[in-house]
Amino acid sequence: MATPVLDKVEAEASASPYITVTFRIRRFNPEVSAEAVWEDFQLEIDPKERVLDGLHKIKWDLDGTLTFRRSCAHGICGSDAMRINGRNRLACKTLIKDLNPEKPITVEPIKGLTVLKDLVVDMEPFFQAYRDVMPFLITKETNEPTRERLQSAEDRARFDDTTKCILCAACTSSCPVFWNDGQYFGPAAIVNAHRFIFDSRDEAGEQRLEILNDRDGVWRCRTTFNCTDACPRGIEVTKAIAEVKKALITRRF
Repeated sequence: MATPVLDKVEAEASASPYITVTFRIRRFNPEVSAEAVWEDFQLEIDPKERVLDGLHKIKWDLDGTLTFRRSCAHGICGSDAMRINGRNRLACKTLIKDLNPEKPITVEPIKGLTVLKDLVVDMEPFFQAYRDVMPFLITKETNEPTRERLQSAEDRARFDDTTKCILCAACTSSCPVFWNDGQYFGPAAIVNAHRFIFDSRDEAGEQRLEILNDRDGVWRCRTTFNCTDACPRGIEVTKAIAEVKKALITRRF
C-alpha cells in the first residue's frame, strides 16, 4: 500500500516547474539597419518569475547583444519601464504567469521617445521637462534654517500621493498628446510639480504654475486616464493634473 504513495510523491517532486515561453522582442540597432524588426526567443522559465528574469536569460544565454535598462529590479529605480503586451509596465514587477504565457510575450520600448537601441530610449527630453518644473524645495530664506521646517500630518497628506513617483516615464510615454508632441511637459513633470506646489513649506508655487501655464504645459492634457492606468506606483496622475489646473484658475493651493 505504501509503494504507490511513494511513487506519487517522487513523481510530483520530479515534475519541472518550468514552461516554454516565447519572448517576441522589438529589436533596433542603428549600426545595422534603420528599421526595427521583431525577433522571437524561446526559453524555459518558471512562470512565477518576472519578465525581467526572462530578458536576463536571453541576454546571458541566448543573445548578448540584447540591450535594455535595469538597476534595482524591485520596482524602485524605474529604469526598466517598457511596453509589455501593449501596455507600459515595469519588467521587474510583471510576472510571466500574469501574461498568458501560452501566447508570445511582446516586449518593445516605451513610445514617444527616440529609440537608441533595442529597448533603450533617449530619456533626456523626459528629464529636461522634470528639471524645468523645479522639483526641489524653494524658500525665501537666504540662510540655512535654524530649526526643522515643521509640517502637520494634514499638510503632508495633501501631496502624499505624488511623492511616490519614481520617474520611470511609464505615465508620460502612455500619453497620446506626448506621442504627437514631444514639447508637452507630460504627466510625470506635472506630478512632480504638484508635489511641491501643494507643499506648505515651499514658496515657489506661483512660479511653477506659470511654467505649467505655458502652451506646452498642463492645458495640453486631454484627460484620457492612460497615465493613471500606466503608473506602476498607483499614483492618481489624472487627479493630480486636474488639481494643478484648478490651482491655476483659482490661485489657491
